[in-house]
Amino acid sequence: MKTYIETFDDGPGGWFGWLDNARGPKTLERTESCVISRSPWWIDYNHAPPGAGYMHLLFLLLTSGNPGENQREVSGENRFIKSGFGTNFTNAELTLRLKGELLARDTQLLLLCQGVYKGVCTGWLLTGQPITVTPAWSGQKITVVADESAWTCLGSRHDRADYYGRTPLQTVLSDVNLNIMLVLFPLDIATMGPVDVDPHLLRPDKDYPVWRSRLPEGYVMLDEIKIDLR
Repeated sequence: MKTYIETFDDGPGGWFGWLDNARGPKTLERTESCVISRSPWWIDYNHAPPGAGYMHLLFLLLTSGNPGENQREVSGENRFIKSGFGTNFTNAELTLRLKGELLARDTQLLLLCQGVYKGVCTGWLLTGQPITVTPAWSGQKITVVADESAWTCLGSRHDRADYYGRTPLQTVLSDVNLNIMLVLFPLDIATMGPVDVDPHLLRPDKDYPVWRSRLPEGYVMLDEIKIDLR
């Protein structure tokens, strides 16, 4: 099968949100046959400098594997995996129907593709094609181009290089075997009060408080996503 369509008319279809590193996935809010991601969002610090930076994870979908019981309870049946869609996203076209009210605060809503190769997880953000969120429903289309100038590699924070790293974009896109996400990036992380060490060595909102007023607020409603695989 080459064209995946999820309308969320019959549950989340495998899509989910994220609580944090310790607690893992969470169920997305649903209404009007769509899924909703609402702030406050967890601060993903896995790619803090010297990596690409911090982000919020709004919508996630596993692209391969066998989701366990807890994953199925949180996100429902993963119709992408069950239907046998491939993981070669090279030149794929994604069409999304979405709306929301978002104080983006200099972030952009972006597609993230992740794959694991030789034990290393690599994430690439399609920073060259941001997705627009408007108060009214709109259709947005992006193309998964195999051009590294259109992407940003996430890399790793100082103590996660045992798992996160950099694999060439073309390798990742040819087998996006972990997940795809819609994320808000980059976040402006500001310590609330002094921190004695380089804050990038610590975990924001866990090891020290942050100014939430500098982070995105609002909600995004996702009504439909279509992926045309080549």
